[in-house]
Amino acid sequence: MLQLYFSPMACSLASRIALMEAGIEARYHMVHLWTKKVLEDDGDFHAVAPKGAVPVLVLENGEQLTESAAVLQYIADIKPKLGLAPPPGDPERYRLQEWLSFISTEIHKGFLFPTFWYKDEASLAKPRARIGQTLTVPSEHLAHREFLVGDRFTVADAHLAWALLLLRSAGVDVAQWPSLAAYLARIQARPQVKAAIGIETQLWKSLAA
Repeated sequence: MLQLYFSPMACSLASRIALMEAGIEARYHMVHLWTKKVLEDDGDFHAVAPKGAVPVLVLENGEQLTESAAVLQYIADIKPKLGLAPPPGDPERYRLQEWLSFISTEIHKGFLFPTFWYKDEASLAKPRARIGQTLTVPSEHLAHREFLVGDRFTVADAHLAWALLLLRSAGVDVAQWPSLAAYLARIQARPQVKAAIGIETQLWKSLAA
């Protein structure tokens, strides 16, 4: 059975969504990212993952896979007929990778990471100034499209939905971009997405208590 090390409402939420959309059973290990502890046994997360970051997907052979873009594509490829990622060799596969990279670098590391981890205003000035221009890219792309890639839900949508959810907590009102607000509402209405968010919201509340 696959195992996912995650932290509630962190970027690993996209991996949970992908697993649930694919109907793949997995064992979940909750990590406190501030203390770097695995909550079930108070173990040192660095002993599991030297990077100290989620997601970490432990494969059935015991090997580990890290970084959201890689983990999401791996999950999608377990059940290729579901179309959670275009098949290797399909030109749309590169569009998927393009969006996964954009979300990881420009939205996650470019804005969300410094917003939640840095406290001084000088460090946050540039990310805050840039986020509007950054969000214009997916906003325009989704103005007349239902999904990021092709005509169906893919793991790129799981990743972007997570990022848009976190933007609200970072003080960015997605309603400024109507196409993004409508897109997020559509994705959140999917039963497995809604269930995954519900699970992690409750876990996050318990972690914060």
